[in-house]
Amino acid sequence: MAATTEQRAEPLPPRGSTAWGRLKRNSLAVVGLAIVVVIVALALAAPILPLADPNITEPADRLMPPFSEGAWLGTDQLGRDMLSRLVWGARVSIAVGVAATLVAALIGSTIGLIAAYFGRITDNVLMRGVDMLMAFPYLLLALAIVAALGPGLINALLAIAVVNIPFFARSVRGATLGLVNREFIEAARLSGFSDTRIILSELLPNVLPVIVITMSTTVGWMILETAGLSFLGLGAQPPQADLGSMLGDGRGLVMTAPHVSVVPGVLILILVIGINLLGDGLRDVLDPRLKSGALSRPVARTEVAPGPPSGSGDKGALLEVTGLETEFRVGRRVLKAVNGVDFTLQPGESLGIVGESGSGKSVTAMSILGLVPTPPGIISKGAIRFQGTDLLRLPLRDLQDIRGNRISYIFQDPLTTLNPLLRVGDQVEETLIRHQGLSSRAAMAQAVELLNAVGLPDPRTKARAFPHELSGGQRQRVVIAMALANRPDLIIADEPTTALDVTTQARVLDLLNDLRRQTGAALIFITHDLGVVSELCERVLVMYAGRVVESGPVDAVFNQPRHPYTAALLACVPVLGEPDRSLAAIPGLPPAVDDLPRGCAFADRCPLVLPDCRAREILLARSGEGRRSRCIRWQEVGHG
Repeated sequence: MAATTEQRAEPLPPRGSTAWGRLKRNSLAVVGLAIVVVIVALALAAPILPLADPNITEPADRLMPPFSEGAWLGTDQLGRDMLSRLVWGARVSIAVGVAATLVAALIGSTIGLIAAYFGRITDNVLMRGVDMLMAFPYLLLALAIVAALGPGLINALLAIAVVNIPFFARSVRGATLGLVNREFIEAARLSGFSDTRIILSELLPNVLPVIVITMSTTVGWMILETAGLSFLGLGAQPPQADLGSMLGDGRGLVMTAPHVSVVPGVLILILVIGINLLGDGLRDVLDPRLKSGALSRPVARTEVAPGPPSGSGDKGALLEVTGLETEFRVGRRVLKAVNGVDFTLQPGESLGIVGESGSGKSVTAMSILGLVPTPPGIISKGAIRFQGTDLLRLPLRDLQDIRGNRISYIFQDPLTTLNPLLRVGDQVEETLIRHQGLSSRAAMAQAVELLNAVGLPDPRTKARAFPHELSGGQRQRVVIAMALANRPDLIIADEPTTALDVTTQARVLDLLNDLRRQTGAALIFITHDLGVVSELCERVLVMYAGRVVESGPVDAVFNQPRHPYTAALLACVPVLGEPDRSLAAIPGLPPAVDDLPRGCAFADRCPLVLPDCRAREILLARSGEGRRSRCIRWQEVGHG
C-alpha cells in the first residue's frame, strides 16, 4: 500500500509517452543520433572552426600522411588540407542530400495524395507516369538527366530528386488509400470542406508520419547517390568539393596515398549508417501505435515473471485461477489490469464475467492462454491450472497444442478474427489439420459438416466464400465452428455478439449454448449484458478495477447482490413489464489502474462508503453459500 500511496503523491512520468523516451528504447537509434549530430554540427560550424582554406593548394606539402604536423588527416595531391576539405565537403553533401530529399518528398507526396484522393482517371494518369520513371534504373536515369542538364551540384540535386519521386509517391498513395474511405473523410465532405482543405487538413496530418519516416530513411541514399554522381565528375565541380568528388580525386592514389580516398569514404559510410539508424528510431517516435510503449511485434506468448512453481490445486476442477496479476509496464508506469483474480471452473460449467469497460475482463481471459501482448503485458503473479497443469509454466510448444484445441477462444469481432485472404472453409480446415492431423480432403469434409452444424445455409458454397462475402452473423457462426472443431474442454467467448443486431445476437447465443451443451464444454462468457448472463451462465464474476468484487450463482447474485457495484449495474438494466422503472447511472468513473486508491476501489462511487472502506484493503470474503463479496457492508446492499 505504501507504493500505491507514493504513486498518488508523485506520479511518475511515463517513459514511453515522450518522443525522447521512445527513441531511447532503441539504443542503435541513439548511436545514430549521436553520429548525425556530431557530423552535422561540425559541418554547420565550418565557417567558424579554425580550419585552413579548403581550396588553397600547397604543392610542396602534397600527399602528407595523416597525423602530420599542421594536417591531422594529411593533405591531398595538391597539398590541400584533408580535414578542412572533409568538413566543408560534408557540409555540401549533407545540404544537397537534404535538399534533394525535401524536393522529392514534396513532389512525390503531392502526387500520392492527389492520386489516392481523386482516384479513377487522375490516379491512373499520375501512377502511370510514376511507373514510367520506375521503369528506368534510377542511377542510369539520374546520369541521363545530368547529361542533359550539364554537370553541377544543382543539376545533380534535381536528378537525384526526380529519380526518388516514385518512392514517395507510392508510399504516400498506399497510406492515403487506407484513409480516403474512412468516416472522418465523409464527415468532412458533409461539412462542406473543399477537396484542397480535406487533403491538407484531414489527409496530410494522418500520412505525415509516413512522409517523415520515408524521408529519414531516404536522405542517406540521397547522400550516397549525390556522392556517386560527384565521384563520376557530374556533381560538385572544382574547386568546390563534396565527399563524392573527394573520393573520386583519390581513386588514382589508392596504392600510394590511400588516405586521400579512404578518409572521405569512411565519413560517407559513418554518416549514412548514422542516418539509417536514426531513421529507425524516428519510426518508433512517430508511429502512434508505439506511443503506449508497446513494440510492434509482440512475442508468441505473454511474458511470465519468475516465481516459485504453483502447488497442487483442486484436482477435480477444469480450470483454476489463483492470485492472477497481469500488468502493463509502460516505461516507469505499472498498470494493474488484473489484480489478484481467483476463480474455479468445473467441467461443463458456464461462467459469466461482467463489469464496465476497463475492469479487466478480457485481460483475465487472454491471460489464460498467454494472449496478452508482450511487451508491454506481463503476468507478474499467480497460477492458472488447466486440468491440473499450470499453463503459465508450460513450454510454448505444449501451450500451442492446447490453444484452439482443448481451449478455444471466440473473439469479439469475427471480421478481424478471420483472415481476409483465405476462404472460410480453409480456415476451419487448417485448425483440424493442425490439431487432428487430418488430410486436407478429410479436414474439408469435416469443415463443411461443422458449418452445417452451426446453421450456415448451403455450407459447401459458404465454405468457398471469403469473410467479406458473409454477413456479421454468418461470420460469427464460422468462428463458432472453428472454436468447436476440435471438441474443446473449455470455450472462452469474449463479447462475441457485440457487433450483431439483437435478433442475430439471440440466434448466435442460442446456437453457442446448444452446441456447448452437446459437446459438454465449459464456457467463460465475457459481456456487458447482464441479461445474457442470466440466460446463458450458471455462475457470475463481477469485476471492477481489475478485481473480482462479487461472485456466486447467477440467480442469487442478481436477485440479492452483495456488493454496491453489482447493485448499481443491475439498476442500469431495464426490466420487462416495468416501463416506469427509472434507470440509474453509476456516478463518476472507475479509477486509473496505475493510480488505484487505498482501500476499496469503488469507494468514491459507493453510496454505502465508510471511513474504513478507504483505510485498508477489502478482501474478497465469503458472504453466504457459494458466494463471495469484497464489501464490509454486504448485508446492507439493496436495503440502504
